[in-house]
Amino acid sequence: MAEKVIPIRINEGKGLLPSIPRDLIQANAITKDRRGRNLRDLRISVTDRCNFRCTYCMPKEVFDQNYPYLSHKELLSFEEINRLSSIFATLGIEKIRLTGGEPLLRKNLEVLVEMLANIRTPSGNKLDLTLTTNGSILRKKALALKNAGLHRITVSLDGLNNETFKKMNDVDFPVDDVLDGIAAAQEANFTDIKVNMVVKKDTNGHEILAMAKYFKGTNIVLRFIEFMDVGSSNGWEMAQVLPSKEVIARIHKVFPLEAMNANYPGEVAQRWRYVDGSGEIGVISSVTQTFCHDCTRARISTDGQMYLCLFANEGFDFKTLLRSNKTDLEIANAIMATWAGRDDHYSEVRGSNTTNPNCSNRKVEMSYIGG
Repeated sequence: MAEKVIPIRINEGKGLLPSIPRDLIQANAITKDRRGRNLRDLRISVTDRCNFRCTYCMPKEVFDQNYPYLSHKELLSFEEINRLSSIFATLGIEKIRLTGGEPLLRKNLEVLVEMLANIRTPSGNKLDLTLTTNGSILRKKALALKNAGLHRITVSLDGLNNETFKKMNDVDFPVDDVLDGIAAAQEANFTDIKVNMVVKKDTNGHEILAMAKYFKGTNIVLRFIEFMDVGSSNGWEMAQVLPSKEVIARIHKVFPLEAMNANYPGEVAQRWRYVDGSGEIGVISSVTQTFCHDCTRARISTDGQMYLCLFANEGFDFKTLLRSNKTDLEIANAIMATWAGRDDHYSEVRGSNTTNPNCSNRKVEMSYIGG
C-alpha cells in the first residue's frame, strides 16, 4: 500500500519567488541553463484532478476523498495561462503540451486551446499545441478541440485486456471507452495521435505484444514508457521497471524493427519502425537510458509554479508575479534568470538518490505538474 503523503505544495507552501534582474534585457531565445540547454518546450497542467487512480500516478490510498485539491481561485485562469504562454513564446518556446491530472476535466478547455492557437513566435509561426489525456471523455471533446486549433493528441492507455486495464486505472473504467475516444479523435481528423503505455513489469508487461499488434498499421504511434519514480506516493521500485531494450526485443522477435532518427533535438522517445513499413513505435527510457543532457522542457503547475524538472522538489511562484503589476518584460526576465540557473539532471543521478536511505528529498507529484 502506498504511504499516505500530503502533497508537496501543502508541505512546502508557495514556491520560491522568481528573481527579476535589476537591469532588464530584451526577451530572447538564446538563454541557456547551466548545462547548455535551451528552453523549447512548455508543459502546462490545467487541473490537479483526475477521474482515474492509476497506481503509478494517483494511487487511491493517497488521492482519496479527503485529498486537498486546489480550489478554483488557486488555479491559473485561462487568461493567465495565455499571458504566460505568450511570454514564453518570446523566449523560444515552440511547443506547448496541456496536461493534468486529466486536462479534459477543466471546464471549457477548448476555449483555452483557441486562445493559445492565436499565439505567434517572434518569427511568426504558430505554436505546436498538443494534449495528453486518459481518453475517458475524449469522445465528447475531440471535435471541439480540433476546431479550436489543437494539433496533436496523446492518449494514455496501459493495456487492452479489460482486467489489466482496470487494475491499472483502479476505478473499474473499461478499455473500450478509451478506444472509442481514440476513434473520436480520428473522426475529428487528428492525424497525429500517439498512445502512451506505462509498463510495470509484473502488472501489464504481458500486454506489450498485444498493444503492438493492435496499433500496428493504424498510423497511431505507440510509445512504451518505463515505470518512473515520479513523486513520492507511487511506491516505485526498480524491480518493477522493464527496460526499454527488453520491450524492443520482445516486439522485434515477432514484428521486426529498425531504429529511426529523432524528429528533433531533445525528443524524449527513441523511435523504431516496423521493417514491413506498417508504422513506428517509440520507447521512453528515463530510468535506464537517461536524456537529461538535452532536456529542453519547463513545466507550469496548475497553480502557476514553474518546475525545471519532472523530478523537482521545488518550484518558482510565477502566479504571484502574474497577479501583481509586473510587466511582461519583467516576467520574461524572471523566466530567463530562472532557466539560466537550472542544473537539474535527476535521471543521471537517480541511483544515489534512490538507494541512499538518508536521502529524504520529496519530489513533486506528477498529477500536479503533468507528465
